[in-house]
Amino acid sequence: MQAAEQVWVAYATPEQQFYIAVRFVEGMTAQQAIDASALTQQVTLAADLALGIFGSRISANTVLQAGDRVEIYRALAIHPQDIRRKRAAKNPVGRLIKRHRL
Repeated sequence: MQAAEQVWVAYATPEQQFYIAVRFVEGMTAQQAIDASALTQQVTLAADLALGIFGSRISANTVLQAGDRVEIYRALAIHPQDIRRKRAAKNPVGRLIKRHRL
């Protein structure tokens, strides 16, 4: 299979990553590519999928072009801002720390 004749379906769980090549058919939608990848036989996906092509959000009905990579996004376990806030609270810097002059 040549690169111009396929699309890819990408999905990652905390334990495993999936990057599955699917034969491209003119007029194929993102949902059809996911179905053709048989990914749902290996993992359980959410009913309301968040999808993208190379980082740009799309719907399941978006028509694909040859060479596209359909990305299936998972919900965040913890928001990145919350991680930064907890780290900052644990290790305060700036005005909270006395500065020593030499």
